[in-house]
Amino acid sequence: MKPFLIQQLERYAERLAELDFLLSRQDIMADMTQFMKLSREHAEVSAVAGRYARYQQRSADLAEARQMQAELPETDEMHAMAGEEITSAQAELTELAAELQRMLLPKDPQDARPAYLEIRAGTGGDESALFAGDLLRMYTRYAQNKAWKVELLSESPSELGGYKEVVLRIEGDNAFGQLRFESGGHRVQRVPATETQGRIHTSACTVAVLAEPDEAKAVQINPADLRIDTYRASGAGGQHINKTDSAVRVTHIPTGIVAECQDDRSQHRNKAKALQVLAARIEEKERSERAAKDAALRKGLIGSGDRSDRIRTYNFPQGRCTDHRINLTLYKLTSIMEGDMQDVIGALQAARQAEQLAELEIGGMA
Repeated sequence: MKPFLIQQLERYAERLAELDFLLSRQDIMADMTQFMKLSREHAEVSAVAGRYARYQQRSADLAEARQMQAELPETDEMHAMAGEEITSAQAELTELAAELQRMLLPKDPQDARPAYLEIRAGTGGDESALFAGDLLRMYTRYAQNKAWKVELLSESPSELGGYKEVVLRIEGDNAFGQLRFESGGHRVQRVPATETQGRIHTSACTVAVLAEPDEAKAVQINPADLRIDTYRASGAGGQHINKTDSAVRVTHIPTGIVAECQDDRSQHRNKAKALQVLAARIEEKERSERAAKDAALRKGLIGSGDRSDRIRTYNFPQGRCTDHRINLTLYKLTSIMEGDMQDVIGALQAARQAEQLAELEIGGMA
């Protein structure tokens, strides 16, 4: 393992000893807020320190086995046993090193938040809207496979059964962290249902994934900066949803950002959900502006997440899905469109972890 990582792990071991001492003090135990804060840190630090202790133990085992093997003749039965221990220790040390590297990577607290997933038809007319519907199905199926809760917030159906725009709220274990790299331009190459001569067309949709803001840390919006409009909802929902002005559109006047919700019969609940989406979009705008400044210094492998980035191509004639950011090509398009996205999402997360590890190494050498 690299020296800068060993240094960080040694700090975890030192910090664990400090926390053990602090949590044994009577004044800390009497202060429940401080006690809980230190207890949470203790759980995180002890997990890393525990795996590092195992790494140290197996390193010692490996050194002992090598020494034993070097001192014994090859005909000795213990020589072969030492060889087996060397192989076992090396394999476990490789796994432990990779695990410890992942544990040392900085965690984004937003990863655990619910996600707003927005899909918009782009170039390609009706075919683009149909593809937006296919993407909606793909993400919904993936969420179902993960046992996540999916809530349709707003939709703008197209005439042929697709969507001009659709917005979902997805809640579940690490939902935003899993979906965050889906933001960008998604391109499809296939023969549209409306094509009579069998020609392949290229169309595109944009996807945006936003973390639902933590209410305690959400951006503060001045009510005077909002324009709120009500209207009759469109799409499925029965007679009631189409006969009352229950849908709500909220416009943030200073930025021009708009959010709407029409999934609930209650105008008040729709307004509350629209305001949540609006806050997420404003927060994302601020994040994007910060990212743009950072990108001037360093362009990340995964990209900025801007919707103008073309991130992925779905080629139906070849059964191919290609993510252009990490040069990943998978010939399993049918299963991906049915929600089997783990190979794609896992590869993106691994690429991001490699980026973070490189940044950690640079920081460790500074």
